[in-house]
Amino acid sequence: MKKPTLFVFSGLPGTGKSTLAKRLAIETGAVYIRIDTVEQALRDLCHQEVEGEGYRLSYRVAADNLKLGLNVIADSCNPIALTRIEWNEVAIHNQANLINIEVSCSDKAEHRRRVESRLAEVPGLAHPDWESVEAREYHPWQAVDIAIDTAHKSIEASSQELLNIIRVIQTPITTSG
Repeated sequence: MKKPTLFVFSGLPGTGKSTLAKRLAIETGAVYIRIDTVEQALRDLCHQEVEGEGYRLSYRVAADNLKLGLNVIADSCNPIALTRIEWNEVAIHNQANLINIEVSCSDKAEHRRRVESRLAEVPGLAHPDWESVEAREYHPWQAVDIAIDTAHKSIEASSQELLNIIRVIQTPITTSG
C-alpha cells in the first residue's frame, strides 16, 4: 500500500485557504476535514465554547483515514506551534507523509475585502470581521513545505500553483548509476 499523505493547511481567514484545500480534495480524492465544521458541530451539539476540542477530534478522524491508506487534507488556521506539532505527530504515528501548506494574502486591502465579503458556508458559524482577523493570534511559519500567496491571483492560478508544487514534492528523485 502506498504511504498516505497528510496535507495540513494553515493561514488566516480570508486568504483562500479553504477554497484551495477543497480544490485539492477534489483534484486528489483526499478526505477533507475542515476544523470550522467540526468546531461548529461541537458548539451546536454540546452548547459550549469550543477551543482545542475541534483540533483533537480532527486529529482522530485524520488518523482513522490515514490508517486506511487515504490521503487527508486538514483545513484550519493552525495558528500556533502546538497545533503544528500535533498535526506532525498525527502523520508520524500513522506512517504518513506530511506536507504543510501556508496560505497568505500579502495585499492587506485585498485580504480585507475578502474577509468582509465572505459568504457563510458552515451553518451557524459566524465569520470573523476584519478587526478580529487582524487581532487573531497567528504565528507565521519559520519553515513550511509550501507557501502560497494568493494576492493578485485568481483562485485557479493559485490552485494550479499549489498542484504544480505538490507534484514536484511528490515526484521521486531517481539517480542513474
